[in-house]
Amino acid sequence: MTETLLDAHGLSVVHRTPAGEVAALADASLTLSPGEFVVLVGPSGAGKTTLLHVLGGIQPVTTGTVRIGEVEMTTASEAQVDRVRRDDLGYVFQSFGLISALTAEENVELPLRIRGTDAGERAARVSHLLERVGLAAHAKQRPGELSGGQQQRVGIARALAGSPRILLADEPTGQLDSHTAVQMIDLISSIAHDDGLAVLLSTHDPSVLARADRVLELHDGVLRAG
Repeated sequence: MTETLLDAHGLSVVHRTPAGEVAALADASLTLSPGEFVVLVGPSGAGKTTLLHVLGGIQPVTTGTVRIGEVEMTTASEAQVDRVRRDDLGYVFQSFGLISALTAEENVELPLRIRGTDAGERAARVSHLLERVGLAAHAKQRPGELSGGQQQRVGIARALAGSPRILLADEPTGQLDSHTAVQMIDLISSIAHDDGLAVLLSTHDPSVLARADRVLELHDGVLRAG
């Protein structure tokens, strides 16, 4: 029986506005398993980022549950949620989210510094990850000296620094040209299939669908299988 790393059920996010209630998510349910590359598609405003933020413990839900491992994220203490986000989850942002004053290796190292990892172990892990994403030769460069694709590779390496079991990627190719986007999907797909992570990637790019193990579609907050 396939292990379930993430189990989300009945997720709803309702925003109250002067014009009335707006449902960003409506009764969404999904699971993620190790080694699985799942692609989430839908138009802008459909709720893709909201769903990823809920799954990643960044945004609360109005109703529903998210279980990661043995932790029920929607009712857990702040300390438990922080622990899951630190140890079990990696998050890749469309805007890269790098610290401009730090080099590539320093950006990747930062999560390990925060968790108090030994200096020798940090150095080995950072070196391995930059090699893994093809940026070993760019370790000393800052984000402003890197291309968009290289910056996103640094972002992926940073997301993997804590050896997570789940990778959430929010439109990671949104700011990249088509050739670089293909390379990025190749890398993320290999992280799922070769490294055994459960990967959920949101995108507008229909060409990514052929690479997915499963496709989920989100329209007006309603999630369904593609």
